[in-house]
Parts: sequence; structure tokens; C-alpha cells
Amino acid sequence: MEEGATRGGPISTEPRINDRIRVPEVRLVGPSGEQVGIVPLAKALELAQEYDLDLVEVAATARPPVCKLMDYGKFKYESALKAREARKNQAHTVIKEMKLRPKIDPHDYDTKKGHVVRFLKQGDKVKITIMFRGREQSRPELGFRLLQRLANDVQDLGFVESSAKQDGRNMIMVLGPHKKKTEAMAEARVIADARKAERQGRTTGPDTAADDDAALEAENAAAEAEADDADAAEATDETDTEVEVEQPTEVAQDA
Repeated sequence: MEEGATRGGPISTEPRINDRIRVPEVRLVGPSGEQVGIVPLAKALELAQEYDLDLVEVAATARPPVCKLMDYGKFKYESALKAREARKNQAHTVIKEMKLRPKIDPHDYDTKKGHVVRFLKQGDKVKITIMFRGREQSRPELGFRLLQRLANDVQDLGFVESSAKQDGRNMIMVLGPHKKKTEAMAEARVIADARKAERQGRTTGPDTAADDDAALEAENAAAEAEADDADAAEATDETDTEVEVEQPTEVAQDA
């Protein structure tokens, strides 16, 4: 016997249609959703031919199975379109990571805080890590005060989801956004579209056309980057949903 001859093929998730249905009778649903009743399989197949439709098994576990008359090819096409549209409405909430030192200087602190603000505006969580070195490990209160300061500075955009706690030589706190990821994505798209419309609607003279074209290209790139940064991934639900990705995706360290 050849190797793999006894292995089963992949399990199909497609419903059984037409001649693939192997039951003596079915509970038939008409093309418009009307209940026809329990009929022999042969009669159901005959009706399918009369309507030039397919007999599709929609509830295989029912007794008898429920079958519907429909255009199966059109049904699959419309289902694919719905799934594609639904993927636009789902977002992945990722966890960004920002690393700071207990004795960070004011300029670096403002820079790091700016990153945290941007992440929270995008609807992402932010993991703040204070790194202690050498004698700094004996002064954990420095890191705690720094984390409290940062949390207070961004309280309009986020909240402390996980309070500061010591983890070896590090102290960690997690900030969660007030704004949902899907809301941030929608706002980013609106802003990007508004900027494009503003640039494209502006009239340009012969002397300033080149400069305005360059500005338009730069602004469009920035707007698209902002929207792309807010777009996390695609999925398969029709309603707005959020999926959390646990691994950090961006790390900023002190120079």
C-alpha cells in the first residue's frame, strides 16, 4: 500500500448541494424563504431544476436536514463581499512599549511622552518600563514617581490599566486608551481624507504648482502613514470588534 493511502483528505466546510445530498427526505425552504415542508429528496431536486437553482443543505444536523433553493454561486460571491467588508471594521489592539530611565532628562521625557500620547490616540495600549541600573535599584521610588507623573500627564487620553510593579531590575506599568481602536481608526481615516481633499481642491498657479505638488505628496504620505498606523489588521466579523495582540510592537529606548 502506498504511503499516505489511508490518510483522509481535508475536511470540507462547504455545504452539500444537489446530488451530494444523501438523505431520503428534506425539510425544504423555497427561494424566497417560504416553508415548503418535508418532501422527498427527489422532489426537492426536481423543484431545483424547475427554478434553475441549487438545492443547498443549510442545516445538516436537523432531522430531516433543512435544504434551501438558491443560486449557490451568487450566494458564495455575496458572502465573500460581506466578509471583505467586515474585515475593514475590525481592529487589533496592540501593546506598544516605551522604556525610560529613572533619571531621564526633561527633553527626553517630553519626547517619550509624545510617543505615548500618539499611541493612546491611536487606541493602543502602552507598556511603560522603567529600567534601573546599578545603584538605581535601591531607589525604586524614583521609578514609581516617574510613572505616576506620566500617568497624570496623559490622563485625558488613557488610564492606568495595570499599576506600577517591580519586575526584577525593571518597573512596569500598562496604560490603556480611553478611545477604542475602531474609533481611532475611523478618525484617522476622516483626517486623512480631509487633508487630501483640502490639498487637491486648492488651485495652483504656474509658479507654485511644483511646490504645492511636493507638499501634497508629502502630506498624503503622512496622512496615509497615520491611517496605516491606526489600521492593525483584518478579520472576519461584520460588526466593529477589537482583538488584542499581546506582544509589544514598538520599543523606544534611551540613547
